[in-house]
Amino acid sequence: MTAVLLVGFIALMLAGVPVALAMIVASLAYVMISGTVPDFVVIHRMYGGIDSFPLLAVPFFILAGNLMNSAGITNRIYNFALALVGWLKGGLGHVNIVGSMIFAGMSGTAIADAAGLGTIEIKAMKDHGYPIDFSVGVTAASATLGPIIPPSLPFVIYGMMAGVSIGQLFLAGVIPGIVMGLFMMATVTWYAHRRNYGRDTTFSWSSLVSTFADAFLALMTPVILLGGMTVGVFTPTEGAIIASAYALALGIVWYRTIDLKMLVKISMDTIETTATVLLIVAAASIFGWLLTVTRVTDAVAAWVLAFTHTPWVFLLLANLLMLFIGCFLEPVAAITLLVPILAPICKTLGIDLVHFGLVMVLNLMIGLLHPPLGTVLFVLSRTARLSVERTTMAILPWLVPLLAALIVCTYVPEIVLWLPRQFF
Repeated sequence: MTAVLLVGFIALMLAGVPVALAMIVASLAYVMISGTVPDFVVIHRMYGGIDSFPLLAVPFFILAGNLMNSAGITNRIYNFALALVGWLKGGLGHVNIVGSMIFAGMSGTAIADAAGLGTIEIKAMKDHGYPIDFSVGVTAASATLGPIIPPSLPFVIYGMMAGVSIGQLFLAGVIPGIVMGLFMMATVTWYAHRRNYGRDTTFSWSSLVSTFADAFLALMTPVILLGGMTVGVFTPTEGAIIASAYALALGIVWYRTIDLKMLVKISMDTIETTATVLLIVAAASIFGWLLTVTRVTDAVAAWVLAFTHTPWVFLLLANLLMLFIGCFLEPVAAITLLVPILAPICKTLGIDLVHFGLVMVLNLMIGLLHPPLGTVLFVLSRTARLSVERTTMAILPWLVPLLAALIVCTYVPEIVLWLPRQFF
């Protein structure tokens, strides 16, 4: 009977059925054929999976990212990043990364970064004579910072599934995000010296101060969010609501870049994305519950623990598994599937679930960059008007700094856990 559940899910996925429907149909088929579980349990478990206060943050973080993209905030962030690091060799490459690091503190998703800030960055780099392959590669790599530097939509989903503090997960992403940014900037520097890229602007204190002043209110978003959650003024869920209200106030009242028609479109896009995310979570709730009931998770844990009791070996195997899964499933679906299987093993081996959450999300962000289902890959392919094959080749060299950051974060857990331990 367990084969009905697993083989059915895999067969439906291979047939091209969306992952949420594949999980629902496989679960329903198991319930109907086995006769050991009442039919109403499917709906009950799906409803219970999304009946969660932390998940209320999902639509609001999505709304905040959409508002930020539409309120003209991305242009102000780009101009500030240009004044800050545009004078370095390979200047716009550094601007691309620093701009993404700043925007990551507002959007929480890689897609928002690639679609919003990425569009501006690729056009600017093309206009300054940078090769399109280099422009697309650095934009794709920097987009992965979106869910690592808080706030982060995948962290919300992981925290809910693993029973981990979302506030701790948010703080855990700060230092790894900076490490990733430094690795990418080192790669830009290497390219700049090898290909003799020049500087794209001269350093000017007046320009830096004026662009900072113009972007100041936008730059306060991550400060308000992290500061409020760290000192206990509000929860991450309440922080998502505050971020949305703040972005709305900036777009409508201060910058006056959002009108009623645009607000309606933003709201509909948010509803559509939220429905997709929550359907996946609901489907994974019944699928994960059945995996537990049928003791599949216990069998996997027993097999892994029979193979090794060494945490670093398990982390190596888990990284390989998550990198592979990330090629075929988008992050929310992968998190909801993998957490029930891998979290119990982490507890047995004494691996901190906050540390493992950061490692899992970083793996799945790398999965967004390559075929067959890398969403950032397809977004940038359309943005740059390149074939998927050429976009893939442009991104491949940028997997080196990302994998290097993954290794560091996996095997030096203090980088991930130092900040959460200071405040929790």
